[in-house]
Formats: sequence, structure tokens, C-alpha cells
Amino acid sequence: MRRSNGILCLGLTLAILINALPVKAQENEKDLAQKSQNPVSDLISLPLQNNTTFTTEPGGDVQNVLNIQPVIPVKVGPLNIINRIILPIVSQPEVVPGGPSAFGMGDINYQLFFSPAKSNHFIWGVGPIAIFPTGTDVLTGQGKLSIGPTAVALGVMGPWVGGLLINNVWSVAGDNTRSSVNQMLMQPFVNYNLPHGWFVTTSPILTANWEAPNSNRWLVPIGAGGGKILKIGSQPINLNSQMYYNALRPKGVGEVTWRVSLAFLFPKKP
Repeated sequence: MRRSNGILCLGLTLAILINALPVKAQENEKDLAQKSQNPVSDLISLPLQNNTTFTTEPGGDVQNVLNIQPVIPVKVGPLNIINRIILPIVSQPEVVPGGPSAFGMGDINYQLFFSPAKSNHFIWGVGPIAIFPTGTDVLTGQGKLSIGPTAVALGVMGPWVGGLLINNVWSVAGDNTRSSVNQMLMQPFVNYNLPHGWFVTTSPILTANWEAPNSNRWLVPIGAGGGKILKIGSQPINLNSQMYYNALRPKGVGEVTWRVSLAFLFPKKP
């Protein structure tokens, strides 16, 4: 309970600090929904994304990862420069029978996208990604500095927002006793926006560990969920819940992942 309270206090503190920025009160629910569904929009946001994976081997335990994910765009001439940070807080059960469990910080993920500031129906962004070895335990981090390219492309048509985010990283430095890193992440996403801020969504996170054998390489979830844009006082938020069945999964990964996301949204004044 103390851990949960501390994490919640950190998230709320960040939200209060960002909320000092001027907001555009007339931003409507549809605009906020579509911007929050666009990884390279000009919307400042603070998502708190919690991922709970059930029946994790070997003891049928539960793994939990809370990702604190501030997104800070900066307009420079014709470009939006999007800073995306993922700070994971990991609760990892034992990975071998009778082995230790761990709770702590994972490896911080930093993504930098360069995207045209004036885009309508087709939007794209490219840039570098770096994963820093900030894990506080061998079970919560990889112990390697890894870098690579990242890209996203999406389309907006009426109530639909859909696209693909992809990256691949390779380890370039770090603990020599830890395994090398060569891994890919793909996240296709499709959102259909309904009246009054409601939406349905699917955004599975597929990963491939190219260093692993073929039989233990892929994580492929299948699922969907829904959510709503609403306000707490004058503060707009995106609240959504999704459930995924891990149809293909490496050894030690659970069968089902429940993802709940609470994103504080901070539209800027024009």
C-alpha cells in the first residue's frame, strides 16, 4: 500500500506541475481524444499506464508494471519535436522456483520524434530511442545502454485514428555479465471515437527478442478495450481499460495482461 501511495503521489505531483502551463478551455472531447491517440501530436500529456499480467510462471504469480510516461512536444519551425519518456515501476515475481522477487525502478526509455507540425489526415514521426540501465535490480532491468531508431505513422479519418509505432534497439554498453540486447517493439493501434468522449481501442504491444531462440522470441497479445475523455474539475483526462490474451509468449510471461491508463491532458493555448 505504501508503494502504491508513493507512486500515486509522484504522478499527481507531476500532473500539478504540468498543469501550471496555460490550457485551451474550448478544446472539445473529440479533438482531445484524437490528439491523445496520436503519439506525435502537439498535446502535452502525463499518462500513468498500469499493466498487470496474470498467471506468470513458475508459481502462477502476478507481475505488475506501472509506466509513468510524460509526453512533452516542442514546436521548432515546421517541426514538432516530441519527447516521450517511459519510467517503469516494476513488481516482478520469482522467475525460477524458489528464486527471489523484486520491486523497483526499471530501465528508463527515452524516445525523440521529429514530425511535421502541419499534418492533417496522414501523420508521421521518426527519431532515436535510448534505453538507460536504471533498473534497481537484475530482475527489473537489462543492465545495458541500448539505442536504435523509432518511427510512427498514422492516419486520421473521421472518427478513426489508426497507425503503427515501431522501434528496434541494440545494446552498446553496460554490464558485461548481462546478455546483449537486440529487440524490436511494434504497437499497431486502432481507435474509433464515439459521441460524448467515448471510444473503443486496440493497441497491443508486440515484441521480438532477436537474441532468443525462435520458440521463445515473440510476445503477441490479442485484445481490445475502451475508454472516455472526461474532466475532473477543469482537468481533462483520458481514462481507458484494455484486456489482452498473450497468444504467443516467451517462457515465464503470463497468459493475460490487463492494462489501465489514466492520462492527464494539457492542451496548449493557440
